[in-house]
Amino acid sequence: MSSDPVVEDLLRELAPQVLGVLVRRYAGLDSCEDAVQEALLDAATQWPTTGTPDNPRAWLLTVATRRLADIGRSESARRRREDAVTVATPPAVLAGADAWLADAEAPGARDSDDTLTLLFLCCHPALSPSSQVALTLRAVGGLSTAEIARAFVVPESTMAQRISRAKQQIRAAGARFTPPAAADRDQRLRVVQQVLYLIFNEGYVASAGDTLQRTDLSAEGIRLARLLRRLLPDEAETAGLLALMLLTDARRPARVTPDGALVPLTEQDRARWDQALIAEGAALIAATLATTSALGPYQLQAAIAAAHDEAGSVADTDWAEILALYELLARVSPGPLVALGKAVAVAMIHGPAAGLTAAGELEGALARHHRFHAVRGHLLEMSGDLAAAASAYDLAARYATNAAEKRYLGRQGRRIRGH
Repeated sequence: MSSDPVVEDLLRELAPQVLGVLVRRYAGLDSCEDAVQEALLDAATQWPTTGTPDNPRAWLLTVATRRLADIGRSESARRRREDAVTVATPPAVLAGADAWLADAEAPGARDSDDTLTLLFLCCHPALSPSSQVALTLRAVGGLSTAEIARAFVVPESTMAQRISRAKQQIRAAGARFTPPAAADRDQRLRVVQQVLYLIFNEGYVASAGDTLQRTDLSAEGIRLARLLRRLLPDEAETAGLLALMLLTDARRPARVTPDGALVPLTEQDRARWDQALIAEGAALIAATLATTSALGPYQLQAAIAAAHDEAGSVADTDWAEILALYELLARVSPGPLVALGKAVAVAMIHGPAAGLTAAGELEGALARHHRFHAVRGHLLEMSGDLAAAASAYDLAARYATNAAEKRYLGRQGRRIRGH
């Protein structure tokens, strides 16, 4: 966005606020979003040279409003608008800009409400998860289409079509820029949380491409989770989500070698873990668990991550606590990957044979998932069955989609055969 990191951070913070005001005032997510993107580009070009305005938000709102008026003129000249965008005639828009800008800057302005509503809109249930992620990164994250395309290793034209279809689907669903009804709010919030976690996870372990992680994308997931936490400070699962991201990302400096090879958790240099992130995440999840009686999956996963991060070594890991947390997680949010994590904890407490028995029950559900075969390879190696372990690692490498993971798993199989 900008070569100046201070300006870039400020623009990312202001982007959803400005877009929220425009959509609330004039409707039409696509036109408003285009106008905001142009305003952000102007700011990124000008501010590093001219200096940041005294009121950067008002500056962006003014420029975006003028861009929206230009878009209105262009659309009117070409054809009657086909969507529900209701833009006043350009002179009226510009004449009224000062008044609504002053209102937007007044105490009690609805920035927080607008940003949260914008998140709900981008995560509309009519959209597929991939479209929700793309639209959230574009509208709330302020990323350009080219940046999002690079993050997901797809052509820019493909990502542009995905975002365009998402906007069309929102229009076709009759979505309005209003907070969801109270009865739907919790369910919609869970979708928002899931989308932010998908963004973080795609950065932490890229689903495709040659590198293991994309730090810019995981950082954006954390930034958006911090934003959601600020908007909903009393929401326990949001706190759990942020804590989980922080505790997971704390290990990032030790996860790869200088040449990009994956380093598994058991072999990582824990002195390289980010202690500030661990302290922040552990404090956040401890405070959340102490004040809530309804534990959610993000809180429990964060507690598991804290148990790993706070152990001084692999030998110091409190596997009994981790197993107890997995048992709770399996009741709150059952699923094959949760059961697979629990199988590892079972093996650490009761031995590899018990872990293999527990993992074996998941073969039908995870037969083509690389993590299932990687866990089996690890447990088979622990049990001394090296030939079966090598075969399991080979299967894991076959099903892995990330090149760094595929290389690591292939090396594991070759290492065992070389014994």
